[in-house]
Amino acid sequence: MRMAMMGLGKMGGNMVRRLRRGGIEVVGYDRAAEVVDQLAAQEGMLAASSVQDAVSKLSGPRVVWLMLPSGDPTEQQIRALAPLLSNGDIIVDGGNSNYHDSQRRGAWLAEQGIGFMDAGTSGGIWGLENGYCLMVGATPEVARIMTPILQVLAPARDRGWAHVGPVGAGHFTKMIHNGIEYGMMQSFAEGLELLRGKQEFALDLAQITELWRHSSVVRSWLLDLTAEALQRDQSLTQIAPYVPDSGEGRWTVVEAIDQGVAAPVLTLALQMRFTSQDETGYGYRLLSTMRNAFGGHAVKHND
Repeated sequence: MRMAMMGLGKMGGNMVRRLRRGGIEVVGYDRAAEVVDQLAAQEGMLAASSVQDAVSKLSGPRVVWLMLPSGDPTEQQIRALAPLLSNGDIIVDGGNSNYHDSQRRGAWLAEQGIGFMDAGTSGGIWGLENGYCLMVGATPEVARIMTPILQVLAPARDRGWAHVGPVGAGHFTKMIHNGIEYGMMQSFAEGLELLRGKQEFALDLAQITELWRHSSVVRSWLLDLTAEALQRDQSLTQIAPYVPDSGEGRWTVVEAIDQGVAAPVLTLALQMRFTSQDETGYGYRLLSTMRNAFGGHAVKHND
């Protein structure tokens, strides 16, 4: 089986490696020609010099998998690809697109006879070794055609991937997955900060997180990674206290509002990331000013 992969960054490049090692022929294209050349030399990927060149190296049904930033880059690439494809061909969006966009794109492509799959993809930089968790939305026919590819990318042929519903369902499921991820990360961060703050016990956070990894109800891959990081450095003084947020965390909170479903943990976890991104700290300055105004509380001034 042969497919094309467009966008050969950390995720896309490693997905090519896993596909090739699983026996799938891959035509690869990226604007960075050196990345294309490297994967061609190392993994036997078929190099493409352009989008048109990549499509020309495929035979029907042609499958083009996109691993691009959400929003305009993905939109523009799909719009550019559609005229090059024909009835029965398939476009897969494996990035973190908004599920509303995926529904719209799927409907537009269906009008032209082109199949579409939205693939929520989790696994990060560890996906090459461990496999990717794939939550996919598509018609049954597109899912059937894509099954051999999904089985190679997943941790095993019979687990770690699922056709969860129609177009849009894959990215919706991944969106909620990322919202839960925010909450789990925030919970670990707060709990470990409380442990570190109890100075009279001089607790070893590396020891405790390693302990929790075994038979504890909070054991998880996220805890595994945290324990590994704390073994190297518990002070974290070289790490800036700034945590970006992806679009999916925000979209999850918007979805909760739209459905009228209470999701306080996911919402607050997102807002805590906003707090870390506030370099001016203006809101906190106002709070200090108010406390001084009504209670005469001391105000700490910058040196």
